[in-house]
Amino acid sequence: MSEKPVLRFAPSPTGMLHIGGARTALFNWLYARHTGGTFLLRIEDTDRERSTPEAVDAILNGMTWMGLDWDGDATYQFARAPRHREVAEKLLAEGKAYRCYATAEELTAMREEQKVAGKPMRYDGRWRDKQAGLAEEGKPSVVRLKARQTGETIVHDVVLGDVQFENTQLDDMVLLRSDGTPTYMLAVVVDDADMGVTHVIRGTDHLNNAARQLQLIEAMGAAIPIYGHLPLINGPDGAKLSKRHGALAVEAYRDMGYLPETMRNYLLRLGWSHGDDEIIPTAQAIEWFNFDSIGKSAARMDYKKLDNLNGHYFRETAGTTMVAEVTAFLAREKRTLTMTARQRLEMAMPSLKERAKTLVELIQGAEFLFTDGPRTLDAAADKLLTPEARAVLATALRALDATDWTGPALEAAARAHAEATGVKLGQVAQPLRAALTGKASSPPLFEMLALLGREESLIRLRAYVN
Repeated sequence: MSEKPVLRFAPSPTGMLHIGGARTALFNWLYARHTGGTFLLRIEDTDRERSTPEAVDAILNGMTWMGLDWDGDATYQFARAPRHREVAEKLLAEGKAYRCYATAEELTAMREEQKVAGKPMRYDGRWRDKQAGLAEEGKPSVVRLKARQTGETIVHDVVLGDVQFENTQLDDMVLLRSDGTPTYMLAVVVDDADMGVTHVIRGTDHLNNAARQLQLIEAMGAAIPIYGHLPLINGPDGAKLSKRHGALAVEAYRDMGYLPETMRNYLLRLGWSHGDDEIIPTAQAIEWFNFDSIGKSAARMDYKKLDNLNGHYFRETAGTTMVAEVTAFLAREKRTLTMTARQRLEMAMPSLKERAKTLVELIQGAEFLFTDGPRTLDAAADKLLTPEARAVLATALRALDATDWTGPALEAAARAHAEATGVKLGQVAQPLRAALTGKASSPPLFEMLALLGREESLIRLRAYVN
């Protein structure tokens, strides 16, 4: 093994980057960065029917958005098929693999017989010690690994401990299909060996693969990596995470308005812990991360905790960075902000980010800053602007226009006007807010009046006086 660890994330591009896959990538990335090792990305696109360019883009975009940078270029498994075949042919020549000429019909009949007899359904090794004769000449065949038939295979796992598999339960797996294409199992092992991967950290759904892959690794004479299999992520109800629990794709969480830092912190805590710490910024996570603190049981999604965590990172993130996040979010929706809108957004950001838990909420609260002119009222604001409220608005406008256009001066003028006319401050502020923003709630009203300036504010307010 190399002096520094080499880890990899190896997704199949048959769909979006799943939240579970993102956590696997995060754990590999954190350990590589913690140890000064290497983090590789390998796109396992050997399933040509199901692999799509769109899914590749979703993986790359999801990883980039999460801030999980990989070292070097991404590797595409299908492009390495000649190398995979070369290894299979070498194993054939060494007598560690063999050609199997069993037809699909024969294998179906074999499984039916095993089922009737109550036996496990797996390949029975019928071509293991047979030589092909004239009858097989020109007929299709697969290449199978000559696996051990006695004893046991032990997967030494840094998360689950030692896991034993009886070799009688592991059949001779296919390495090359009848059309000469390598199987996933062969490709994974050859790629890991050639790329110098020292640690294979992945989901528990790959645990059974590990026992089979170990036998292939030994047949190849390759170095055995350190294995770690991560428990699944369940929904809030404890059942396997599915669409009914909410979003599954990383890009969906991006589009719902969560920050990358939030997602890194949240996914880290889904199955890994450091005492009672809940807020773990990425730099701290890199410093602390180890395999010993990975839990053995499934983690549960908690969307309320995710929202609260996002609110925390909103408050901790600099205003300029938050403006950049909002700008990027809007750009994905093909919306752009003027320079004036960006300046207003940055000035209002301290108030905006205190009131929102997602970028979607923040943008909804900031819409009144993005364009000039009278607002279109939402239902709640329309309800507030009754004829009586509009009359209050008309008299309040004169009081405001007569004062300095600063937040404190505007608030003092509004209070004095309310007192002089025998109404509560809210009866003055509510119609002002509705007319200024088009909504019934907003960041601090008088700050926003000052931010928008006298001219723009009066244009908006006067539109609802008559």
